[in-house]
Amino acid sequence: MTTPATRADALHLTGERTVPGIAEETYWFRRHEAAYLALLPYCDGATVLEAGCGEGYGAGLIARTAARVLALDYNVETTEHVRRRYPEVDVARANLAFLPVRSSTVDVVANFQVIEHLWDQGGFLAECHRVLKPGGRLLVTTPNRITFSPGSDTPLNPFHTRELAPSELDSLLTDAGFEVELLHGLHHGEPLKELDARYGGSIIDAQLDVVMGHLPGQATWPPKLLADVAAIKATDFAIHGDELDASLDLVAVAVRP
Repeated sequence: MTTPATRADALHLTGERTVPGIAEETYWFRRHEAAYLALLPYCDGATVLEAGCGEGYGAGLIARTAARVLALDYNVETTEHVRRRYPEVDVARANLAFLPVRSSTVDVVANFQVIEHLWDQGGFLAECHRVLKPGGRLLVTTPNRITFSPGSDTPLNPFHTRELAPSELDSLLTDAGFEVELLHGLHHGEPLKELDARYGGSIIDAQLDVVMGHLPGQATWPPKLLADVAAIKATDFAIHGDELDASLDLVAVAVRP
């Protein structure tokens, strides 16, 4: 269990923003971290703009290999936290509808688990196209609508404005003038499939039962569940191009011609 001191050093949990160092958040943190690690080679030696940095752990990871990282977020509490915790990252408050960067100056734009929150996704992608150098890459991850909000065109998550299926993300990127170089999906690897089996078919649902109060009289996490969740690693996830419609998250790399 995370100590109060550790919690005080982290951003407040919102129910949507994922932060590191909190046992109950480990599944979501590792799921996001797996995508960062998979796409990290594209950032090697590059000037990277992260559009929507959240807590900043991803920008910190990218900064290990990139020449420079500029992290943007609209929330003041977030940008102040990133500035304190990740001094190797340049950070600025910005509305992603208007990226505060000159045209054709960035090698990579990273946009991880953010596009589903934006009202004008096409306008945002046009801004990404503008700031990227010719040959520059846009890295995008986002929940797969088919599995995240099954059977519904309206996001079940109230923080999301529009979720995308694989074909919808592909079309959105193409319509914005990008060439889609890679479109893969994130899945549970074998260790997480074993946890799924152990918890009645879904380790995700087991966590949601606790968080959403579906376990009567259960004020805290069951110790075994929390221990299993806290032990999850980024390598427990698999990212590949097979069974794309069944993936949990979409992982795309698009090139500005």
